Amino acid sequence: MSLRKLASTTGAALLLLTANAVSAQDLQVKQWASACANCHGTNGKAVGAAPALAGQPAAELIKKMAAYKAGAVPATIMHQIAKGYTDAQIEAMAAFFAAQK
Repeated sequence: MSLRKLASTTGAALLLLTANAVSAQDLQVKQWASACANCHGTNGKAVGAAPALAGQPAAELIKKMAAYKAGAVPATIMHQIAKGYTDAQIEAMAAFFAAQK
């Protein structure tokens, strides 16, 4: 196999691996975010009394989750839910919800 063909094949394989890794990460974030759907609607598009998460700035969502996690704001269940996620998971979900229209 020529060096050029090997480089091309290797580059294509790396692109596929990178695409699959991103897709797996996106899938994981969607799975975490799906836990919010019961109250906040699918993809954060609320239809009930709970606030919509879709389209909110990520920084604001992170700030709210940190406040729930710390017990700084009164809540019925959010303080318990927030404690179940790491800061990195909260940041990833906040970015997901912020990207929703």
